[in-house]
Amino acid sequence: MKALTVDIRQASGRVLFGTIFQGQGKKLFAKGHTISEQDARLLQAEGLKQVWVTELEDGEVAESDAVMEVAGEMCCGSLEVRLAQGGRANLFTTEPCCVVVDDDLLRQLNSLGSVAVATPLNFSYARAGQRIATVKSTPFAVARVGLQSNLSMLKERGPLLQARPIRDPVVAVLYTAPGNGLKARQLFESVMRQRLERVGTSASFVISSAELDEDVARALEHLLRVKPTVVVIASITAAAGPKDVVGRAMVRAGCHIERFLAPVEPGSLFLLGYKNDIPIVSAPGCFRSAKTNVLDLVLPPMLARYRISSWEVACLGHGGLLA
Repeated sequence: MKALTVDIRQASGRVLFGTIFQGQGKKLFAKGHTISEQDARLLQAEGLKQVWVTELEDGEVAESDAVMEVAGEMCCGSLEVRLAQGGRANLFTTEPCCVVVDDDLLRQLNSLGSVAVATPLNFSYARAGQRIATVKSTPFAVARVGLQSNLSMLKERGPLLQARPIRDPVVAVLYTAPGNGLKARQLFESVMRQRLERVGTSASFVISSAELDEDVARALEHLLRVKPTVVVIASITAAAGPKDVVGRAMVRAGCHIERFLAPVEPGSLFLLGYKNDIPIVSAPGCFRSAKTNVLDLVLPPMLARYRISSWEVACLGHGGLLA
């Protein structure tokens, strides 16, 4: 890329090399702005006769084209890409979503240097219309060779970012306590309501059960018949492992235990199982307070019907110290 001075009458269609200000320091046009015929007339009215612009050289791609190519290749799901001033492409959700990010691919793409991509944390909840990524290139122009390296990596290993829609989730909640599960419901239901509202949903089915193997298993089987998106077990007691009452009842109801223990605080005694593709989650101690805990990290992907693996739970440790 090279910079040159041109007569203002020949500036239409060219890209500004620097920001232009009006009197009193008000910004008129930012660097990287493509000058239209109307802009050129306005600049003439401001008394400008010449302007600094850029000119692409062989093997270069304009920054706006580069960021749009990368943005289009890196993502999928319920989103749209919008070009912004300054050689940026912004990605916005078109409906409530869980944002799934390939952290390793993101780091490798950003290490190449031609573009910089910023995203929220993996498994973040996003409202409709929320910005979930920005792609920025080197100013004015990107070398075609570098851009092709970025695009090839994304084509081979992408998508880097998924906006997985959360559509009509069905949340089932099972409250358990020794003797009478109604005690757990009385203690935890208000907090559960707040937690679900933060991700745009509510409990569709609710059952209370005494904390006995047979009773919990029977309640689970009843909830699983309605094929919920997720089952949350809110227990008063803190399990010491999958061999305690809740874990044994999950196995008795035909669940596969995927993971016990999460590198998250609060929420380390997290227990995750699956009955077919339905996740069943127990997180002792996480229902007494609406403060952020492990449930807030895993509910968005589960509501988006994304199957969380044991490895992905293990990856929550970076950033897992929540309080």
